[in-house]
Amino acid sequence: MIYTSIYKTPDGFDDIVMSSNGECLSGLWFYGTRDCKYMMSNVEDELPVFKETFRWLDCYFGGRQPEYMPQYIIENPTPFRKEVLSIVSKIPFGKTVTYGEIADKIAQKHEIAKMSAQAVGGAVGWNPICIIIPCHRVIGANHKLTGYGGGMMNKVALLRLEGIYL
Repeated sequence: MIYTSIYKTPDGFDDIVMSSNGECLSGLWFYGTRDCKYMMSNVEDELPVFKETFRWLDCYFGGRQPEYMPQYIIENPTPFRKEVLSIVSKIPFGKTVTYGEIADKIAQKHEIAKMSAQAVGGAVGWNPICIIIPCHRVIGANHKLTGYGGGMMNKVALLRLEGIYL
């Protein structure tokens, strides 16, 4: 069974919908965006993983990188998506990385001449757990803002929260 809950964000952000299998966080999306695929059924705010995620989000929206991670699961990633999201999950609070930089890192690791930044963009866009896996910190070439499944308004607000102005 999938459980859901809503986190009320501060002004300037859309609220967040989260999902869980009952033990681990399985999704985190901004409400009303294309990635928010769960209807609000089986609402269960008292799940320990939701309480832990609420605390994490409270700390984050307070302008600090939380010291811990809620337990989460990424369901059915391809090996490529898993590799990209592993890199994205290591981008520090207040820093950005370009799609091309991630592509170059993967190309070097696999000893290949080139990796597609567009393929990286597809994997980043697939991220089912926004903010915690900080896909908002991935930007386009020349430090330009590009699309964000959670909505550009939210991406800009998240980056500003972290002290990043592009």
